[in-house]
Amino acid sequence: MGGAHRAQGEDGAPDLLYIDLHLCHEVTSPQAFEGLRLAGRPVRRPDLTMATEDHNTPTLDIDLPIADLTSRTQIDTLRSNAAEFGVRIHSSATPTRGSCTRSARSSA
Repeated sequence: MGGAHRAQGEDGAPDLLYIDLHLCHEVTSPQAFEGLRLAGRPVRRPDLTMATEDHNTPTLDIDLPIADLTSRTQIDTLRSNAAEFGVRIHSSATPTRGSCTRSARSSA
């Protein structure tokens, strides 16, 4: 990576990269949102952040509530965090639903 995404660094220091699209999903994002919450920080660029229900979305009976409690809790937490921090979300209940990869391609 580099080019347009590389921010000027100091001699001998690692380069900084500018991330122009940040994707998050329901499995690991609760820790990140909680870290922001504890630090009293917002999502820096919610306009460049997209959450998508990815790993725990059912492929059958998608119109029914998620049966697995852990999966349902992770999805509900992602929805709540996205709303709290002003992050757009591709929900399993929307036509744009899909994996992080597919959602990122459709946003580009």
